[in-house]
Amino acid sequence: MASAVKDNSGKGTRGETTQDTTTPAQQTPVKEARPGYGQLLRTPGAWAFLLPGFLARQPFAMLTFSILLLVQHTTGSYGTAGVVSAVTGVSMALFAPQSGKLADRFGQRAVLVPGVLVHAAAVTAMITLALSHAPLWALLVIAVPTGASTPQIGPMVRSRWAAKLTGTPLMPTSTAFESVTDEFTFVIGSVLATALCTGIHPAAGLIAEGALTLGGGLLFAAQRRSQPPVHRSADSSAKRVSALSVPGLRVLIAALFGIGTVFGGMQVSLTAFTEDIGQPGINGLLYGVFAAGNMLAGIVCGAIAWKVGPRRRLLVAYALLVLMTTPLWAVAVAPLMGVVGLLVGLCIAPALITGYTLIDSLVPAAARTEAFTWLTGAVGLGQAAASTVAGLMADHFGPHAGFLVPLCGTGLALVVLAVFRGHLVPRSETRVVGRGVGHRTPATVD
Repeated sequence: MASAVKDNSGKGTRGETTQDTTTPAQQTPVKEARPGYGQLLRTPGAWAFLLPGFLARQPFAMLTFSILLLVQHTTGSYGTAGVVSAVTGVSMALFAPQSGKLADRFGQRAVLVPGVLVHAAAVTAMITLALSHAPLWALLVIAVPTGASTPQIGPMVRSRWAAKLTGTPLMPTSTAFESVTDEFTFVIGSVLATALCTGIHPAAGLIAEGALTLGGGLLFAAQRRSQPPVHRSADSSAKRVSALSVPGLRVLIAALFGIGTVFGGMQVSLTAFTEDIGQPGINGLLYGVFAAGNMLAGIVCGAIAWKVGPRRRLLVAYALLVLMTTPLWAVAVAPLMGVVGLLVGLCIAPALITGYTLIDSLVPAAARTEAFTWLTGAVGLGQAAASTVAGLMADHFGPHAGFLVPLCGTGLALVVLAVFRGHLVPRSETRVVGRGVGHRTPATVD
């Protein structure tokens, strides 16, 4: 065997001819695939996991919001509702990475099936306790398994895309597509939860959440062909080292925690705001406008062939997000709140998409599902913390006070990003730049 340096044309340096060891099937996505949504959705086998995955991820946006609305109805306190919702979100955030680690090691189906069964039982218990006016401690106790058993469908779908597309131009497109899907989920989930809880019954949102989790989760688990390979024996070091050991991931966790404070702060504060102005029915509409802005920006971001590096994109997008959250607390009328909320939503998607995109270059494949769940958990944890703080501020300082939470959360996260931005450069990228040869990689040939 001889070693040579191979460039993109498949020829060696110094005029040597090398053997191209890739198959036509491997070459096609790299050379012919265009970074567009149409090409992405024509990926063989994609729809088999996308459709059940879309159904199963709806409850993620409904859970804490439905709990918030149910407990607020039964107790009359935003603070109490925020605390129960927060405990659920914290439990979800803390247990999500463990779920991802187990999925990497034993397979997604092995984690999903028992998880959705436990979740359905926990949600049923939560509804029963809330409607029977159980004490706060009982609601907090059942909130732990309710959040911990929430299936991490979004990270699992991202891992399935990564297993198919890593190394192709379509990988960033799939990341953008998943972020758009997440935001579409938040649009549908928030509006659906509000409509069910306010139009049918305060517990209707949680009932729908439990049913969707059970049915959608089992359908998604049944799609075995697209499941990423497990990593029990291929790399023993991958089992011992957590994705959290990657410094760049820890920086991204801080960034997405800040984004979570926007989601949580907006949910509670918009509820209090619409109650204060005497129009509680438009709560879901205003939050839907906010999430729709996020989704629209995600669609645009996925369609752009970026020439600016992801680290710089993340910093710029995050700075704009902090700027847009600044006037929220001062808005007094619903139409203007819709406009400002739309602008905030437009700034979230670029930061969120870029954060998930960086995972592919920062974290090894053997820990990728775990890494994705850390980021999803960070959003959930930020959302939970913001729900609690915003609820308490709304109770004690008025409905507008809660809008300060997204500003503070994103401002602190931006400081972390700026100080530790060096950790967001992939090590392999640094080595290539150091040699001054960006388009050549070592290859072993016959």
